[in-house]
Amino acid sequence: MVGANTEQEAQVGPPASGENFAELLEESLGESGRLEGRVLKGTVLSVGSESVLVDVGLKSEGRISLKEFASPEEQIDLKPGDVVDVFVERFEDKNGMVTLSREKARREESWIKLEKNYKDGHRVTGVIFGRVKGGFIVDLSGAVAFLPGSQVDIRPVRDITPLMGTPQPFQILKMDRSRGNIVVSRRAVLEETRAEERSELIANLKEGQVLEGVVKNITDYGAFVDLGGVDGLLHITDIAWRRINHPSEALQVGQTVNVQVIRFNAETQRISLGMKQLESDPWEKIEAKYSVGSKYTGRVTNITDYGAFVELEPGVEGLVHVSEMSWTKKNVHPGKIISTSQEVEVMVLDSDSLKRRISLGLKQCLTNPWDDFKEKNLVDSEVEGEIKNITEFGMFVGFDGEIDGMVHLSDISWTQRGEDAIAKYKKGQTIKAKVLDIDVEKGRISLGIKQLAADPFDAGLTTVKKGDVVTCTVSAVTNGGIEVSVGEGIPGFVRKSDLSRDRSEQRPDRFAVGEKVDARVTQVDRSGRRLVLSIKALEIQEEKKAMAEYGSSDSGASLGDILGAAIKEKEATGKQEVTAEADVEEVKPKKEAATKKAKKKTADTMGTAEKPKAKKAAAKKKPAKAAAGDKAATKEKLKTAAKAKTAAKPKAAGKPKTKAAAKSADKDEKKTKKAAT
Repeated sequence: MVGANTEQEAQVGPPASGENFAELLEESLGESGRLEGRVLKGTVLSVGSESVLVDVGLKSEGRISLKEFASPEEQIDLKPGDVVDVFVERFEDKNGMVTLSREKARREESWIKLEKNYKDGHRVTGVIFGRVKGGFIVDLSGAVAFLPGSQVDIRPVRDITPLMGTPQPFQILKMDRSRGNIVVSRRAVLEETRAEERSELIANLKEGQVLEGVVKNITDYGAFVDLGGVDGLLHITDIAWRRINHPSEALQVGQTVNVQVIRFNAETQRISLGMKQLESDPWEKIEAKYSVGSKYTGRVTNITDYGAFVELEPGVEGLVHVSEMSWTKKNVHPGKIISTSQEVEVMVLDSDSLKRRISLGLKQCLTNPWDDFKEKNLVDSEVEGEIKNITEFGMFVGFDGEIDGMVHLSDISWTQRGEDAIAKYKKGQTIKAKVLDIDVEKGRISLGIKQLAADPFDAGLTTVKKGDVVTCTVSAVTNGGIEVSVGEGIPGFVRKSDLSRDRSEQRPDRFAVGEKVDARVTQVDRSGRRLVLSIKALEIQEEKKAMAEYGSSDSGASLGDILGAAIKEKEATGKQEVTAEADVEEVKPKKEAATKKAKKKTADTMGTAEKPKAKKAAAKKKPAKAAAGDKAATKEKLKTAAKAKTAAKPKAAGKPKTKAAAKSADKDEKKTKKAAT
């Protein structure tokens, strides 16, 4: 080893006479012991590939690893002759060389500066170079400090990568040299700087001002931009004119952007920023650019329950409502018709630049199957299709082009009820129907099955009209009356109050299904497709005819004369009714007795003309009373005969009366009524 004269050896000098060598050795070793743990200046002798040889003026040189000369702030740039500060770890190792450290020397130097800055409250500069539990490691020019996670920024920072490896100002919060512990804060520096810059910036801030800022943080609803001491919110809707699903699609943390102040609240010091305001508004003159009826190709950007948004150009989107997507698919979610990012052709239906809205149509660019059906199938034409669905109000028949027509319950059969008629059909069955109506605007086709055949009701009405007397068959008995069938299946109904002239006989249970009765047509209900009949009206009509025909004889005709004439006519025609004949035979003796009594009273009246006036008045009252009694008796007999005649009708073994019998009965009733009068 090549020796070197150190400063300590020069002070010792040559040994004087009389001094002890042991004392000199102890003094030399004691001086070297005091050098350990101290920072000395050394001269670089040589720079190797892995180590650097440094002379610090001791009896031997020391070797320092080349890595210790590297730092985050500077690169290795050493050459022989450079003077550097080194830390003496050991005066002599097992090889007899001095153990030196450049890193510890730099740390000791930093500690001295840091202690001074800590006492004075000054900031220090460091570099974040590592992550530990609960925070980060900061290099303060050789000294290692701890940066808690809560002290990184004023707001929580999710990604600290942009801050690592960059010199940052820090404030020392705590120092303990004995433990080698240093705690620093970046947040304290930001708050102090922020307060200074905020006051200056806010004093000059106004709406419409354009500033330059740095994106500090990105959230789902926007981004926070540092304007130099104060942060402003850049909402997602103000980033660009086009639709943005997340701010990260257009911005990144640390990105420098130009923003415009949209709103500023001096009280809360909230600043709203915008980027799209610095660009031209694509909605200007949009009505002239996208005229109504024109077709364009766009990209689907978003799908909702009520429709889909289609981008025509960056920043311009139109809505395709769900009702404008398909001609045939109703009440279907838009996602089942189109998909996001799909290129579609749309037609402009309406545009409003003030409301920034454009209504688009997808189905208008496709062929309308309803128009095609109307061209191929006219009203009253016959079509064929498959039953797609059967509901409580009808059934739907499918045709080409995914369109359906509906057959209502009332259009299935002329004679059967809709519920009974629809039971014969099944889903998937192919049927024929007639086109009743086509509504292209509403997308409806009305079909009818019964219209394929003629209406039996209309055919029956050619022979039946209001006021006719018809023979009908009882088809059903209800509480409200009886249902009947006239002719070839024409439905009719007789109300309970029209079953008889006599209230006691107005009972539907008197009739049986299949029984034939005569009734008069009182109303033709075309909407209800049935006849309204009345037996009561027929009885009244027959009585009027009888009174008109047989009551036209001399005024002295009695009930017996009327009935007698009717009986003689019935005997002549051979159609006399058993019940009516019995009634007439019963009335004859009573009529003869009444005639004899009237003659006797007349003779007595003539023989007593000379009696007093009081007796004459009494005699006059008696014939009047007798005549009134006869008249009442005659009316009562007339009613009895009419009841007997009415009761005899349904007992005719289901056979209707002939015209001759009906005519004879009418004459009898007329004579009876005349006699009663």
